[in-house]
Amino acid sequence: MNKKIGLSTQILLGLIIGALFGYFFPEIGAKLKPVGDGFVRMIKMIVVPLIFSTLVMGIAGTGDFKKLGRLGGKAIIWFEVATTVALAVGLIAVNLIEPGVGVNIPVPADASAQAAATAKKSIDMVEYVLHIIPTNIVDACSRNDMLQIIFFTCFFGVGVAHIGKDSEIIVNLCRSIAEAMFKVTHYVMRLAPIGIFAMIAYTVGSFGVGMLIPLGKLILSLIGATIVFLAILLVSASMITGINFIHVVKGVKEALLLAFSTASSEAALPIAMQRLEQLGVPKNIVTFVMPTGYSFNLDGSTLYSSLTVIFIAQIYGIDLSLGQQLLMMVTLMLSTKGIAGVPGAGFIVVAATATAFGLPADGVAIVLGVDRILDMVRTCCNVFGNCIATVVVARWEKDLTVEAFNEAYEKNFNA
Repeated sequence: MNKKIGLSTQILLGLIIGALFGYFFPEIGAKLKPVGDGFVRMIKMIVVPLIFSTLVMGIAGTGDFKKLGRLGGKAIIWFEVATTVALAVGLIAVNLIEPGVGVNIPVPADASAQAAATAKKSIDMVEYVLHIIPTNIVDACSRNDMLQIIFFTCFFGVGVAHIGKDSEIIVNLCRSIAEAMFKVTHYVMRLAPIGIFAMIAYTVGSFGVGMLIPLGKLILSLIGATIVFLAILLVSASMITGINFIHVVKGVKEALLLAFSTASSEAALPIAMQRLEQLGVPKNIVTFVMPTGYSFNLDGSTLYSSLTVIFIAQIYGIDLSLGQQLLMMVTLMLSTKGIAGVPGAGFIVVAATATAFGLPADGVAIVLGVDRILDMVRTCCNVFGNCIATVVVARWEKDLTVEAFNEAYEKNFNA
């Protein structure tokens, strides 16, 4: 009778009420952005110490570097397969649905200028590789540059593992830091319904529902393609591992709602890692695969990129041959690796790829108007794709049994 409303229900209510508030009171809703930004900033302040401490624990605490190499190899195999499927699903969906055919939207001058400026930034793979190596780790931490932080932390973790007994002091310190940060996450998450209410109210209040109508087919195409992709991923993962991934969905639903509502993968990372551990996935697997996947397994972003570039071509009636689309697929497969470490990376990749294939820069500006909505979908897909990858790798390593997973699920999520 006096049952408390769960956090996921509170988040969902915040999402719905925020959307209604932004629709009926757009002027007030548009002014709530600082409240939502404040919540996201509180979450982001947790990420760097959490990533550093958990990754050092995962590497230095493992002790078995053959196992660590195996772990990384299996994770990369899954990442590559998943992102390739994501690209293929995006291309097939946009060619079948043709969301850009018949769309005719005037492009604002300021948005066009921004898109044109962004499109001038070319995809330089040498720069991408060099960008991974930090010249100053403090600077990398201040910018939340995940690629550079992970690169340094991996080297640091290996170094800690080889200094003998003194490594226990550092590993224990990192363990304490991680536990403290998870506790901070618990406190911050109590504010999630308020933060999400503000973010959604701002989005609807600023852009309005009417603005979404001309680009509705694009939004629905991305949502539909994402659902199809995740269904393929879920079925494949269930067949490979023997685990019921519907239980995984239920286990990480709060993280997925948070990712969707805030359009921030970083905001969902702490809670996603917690829930995976509660599902029985070993800490060393979670702390290695999840942070790595956040830089190299951006399923939602790759699907979005392939779909959006073809959408721009359709808007201008430019017919791209099958060969050109396959070449575009290879280009996106390479350019989306590690894009999390580049500011505005998703938009840069789409703009650069579009101009590389002779598409007008103004087309990118059209997508810019609803990018917030698209970002919510692709971010949710990114987070869930990494959760799936973590469970799959744990099963491949035989560090997680079906029985242990079911027992953990019954204990923590089905009590």
